[in-house]
This record gives sequence, structure tokens and C-alpha cells, in this order.
Amino acid sequence: MSAPHVPVLMAEVIEALAPGPGQKIVDGTFGAGGYSRALLATGAEVIAFDRDPTARRFAEGLGDRFQLIEACFSEMDERLGEGSVDGVALDLGVSSMQLDEADRGFSFMRDGPLDMRMGAQGPTAAELINTAEPAELSRIFWVYGEEKKARRIAGAIARRREEQPFERTLEFADFVERVLGGRRGAKVHPATRTFQGLRIAVNDELSELEAGLASAERVLKPGGRLAVVTFHSLEDRIVKSFFTPRAGQTPAGSRHLPPAQVGAPPSFELIFKGAHAPSDAETAANPRARSAKLRAAIRTAAPVWEEAA
Repeated sequence: MSAPHVPVLMAEVIEALAPGPGQKIVDGTFGAGGYSRALLATGAEVIAFDRDPTARRFAEGLGDRFQLIEACFSEMDERLGEGSVDGVALDLGVSSMQLDEADRGFSFMRDGPLDMRMGAQGPTAAELINTAEPAELSRIFWVYGEEKKARRIAGAIARRREEQPFERTLEFADFVERVLGGRRGAKVHPATRTFQGLRIAVNDELSELEAGLASAERVLKPGGRLAVVTFHSLEDRIVKSFFTPRAGQTPAGSRHLPPAQVGAPPSFELIFKGAHAPSDAETAANPRARSAKLRAAIRTAAPVWEEAA
């Protein structure tokens, strides 16, 4: 089956991981398999993770050097063991195939049930919208969606759901647009941040990222490489706050991460300073790449950092 997802920063990720024959690389976010195929083409062995059960359809024909594990990438150290792999790639956020399939409920541009679950378990976005307290909805939209008018949206939802619960994506997107006063020529749909906040909350994405980074630190061999592609500031802030102290630099701090060990030997060495962004050509060819950032580092021989309790 051809993959409907265009991997972002593909060349840069492969360069950062430097895979090759005899190496074992984890593709922590398999999706439609774009990174896995590129990694296999270098001769490496690939172990992929994805909690989305529909991803398996893209794993057909990938050969004996490929294995797909239906689980969250935060479980990689439990599944594979410490110091067992040469590289880890994480391509965060929602995939194009999830956005493009209306029945998954991720998109405000296609009508479908308000689901938004990357896996098959847990409450749906509709259940969250229709049952959560307004204060909790406001927190979700403000913190996870970075929506400045979160309180207004949450209050309007609470009033509307008393008469009729929300069930469909376009219905909810149109409602948010009306609450915010319409697009007024804006390039970005008014519901974008609200949908982002809901998706992150439904899938507990930030906690999964924190746990996944710690898992990658444990599973990498000395000299192993970690490459992480983020798509919004919350993700990038967490990745930066993970790498910065572990590379021996001044801790940046994060409201989403507990204080890290102070004074411990660096467990990572940055491959390049800051974050790499897509080229103008890639952004023009794939508009979904416009907010992407890549950060990457090499695992040292130092012990794994322990987070403060």
C-alpha cells in the first residue's frame, strides 16, 4: 500500500541518525512507515512502534529486518532493554493519514465523529467535551492549544451541551468559529488551537513525550543517536528542556518536566546547536512541514539521568 504521509525533514533525520548495516534503529512513531523505509534502505535493522492499530497495514512487505510493535514509544526500553539500540527517531504529533481520514475525527476540515484517539482505548474527544468541567476544558485549550480565548470557548461549550451534545468534527469546528467571531480573513482556521488542545489531552501526548524521551535515553547504547521532530512549541520546549541539561548546558526548565539531576555527567552531546527547520522548498512542497523542528543528540557513556521525585 502506498503511504499517504509525507515524512518531514527526512534527509536531516537520516543524517542525524547516521544509520547503516548492522545497526538497530527504533522508529518510535511508525505512522505510514516513511522513516522506517528510509532507514531500511541504509541497511539498518528497524524496530518500529505505533499505538495506532491501523498502522499495521503500512508494514506489509518491509522484510526480515523490520519489526512493528503495537505500543506507545514510551515502552521501548521495557520492550527492548537498556543499551540495546543504535538510534531512535521520533516524529511527533498527528500524521497526515490520521488527519486525512475523516472517521478518525482529527480534522476540522472533514466531517467525522469527534474521536481523536491515536490508539483504540480511552475516552474520545466528544466524551471529553461533553463531560469535562468548564475549568478543565479552559485549561486544556489554554495550556495544550495555547488558545488565548480558552475561557470563552469553554463557557460556550458548557452552555450549548446542556441542550445538545457535540458529536461531529465540522459541527464543533463551526461552533468554535462562531464563538470566536469568524475567520475575518485569517489564514489559520479559528478552531485550530482548540482542536490541537483536545487532541493532546485525549492522547496524553505531552506525558507520553516526556516518558518517551526518558525511555530513549535508557535504550540507546553509548554513541547511539536520538532525533526528534516536533510540530509545535509545547513539544519543542519539552525536547529542548530534556536535551539542554543532559548536554551539560544551563537547564532551561519546563513546566512539563520535573527538575532533573544537577551536576551529573552529560548523558548526551548535541549534534548541532538549536533546532533545524525545513527548507523553503520542503515547506512549499509540504505545507504541514512549516512548523517542524528537529533536535538531535548522541548518547554518551554516562549513566542515565534520574528525574527528581
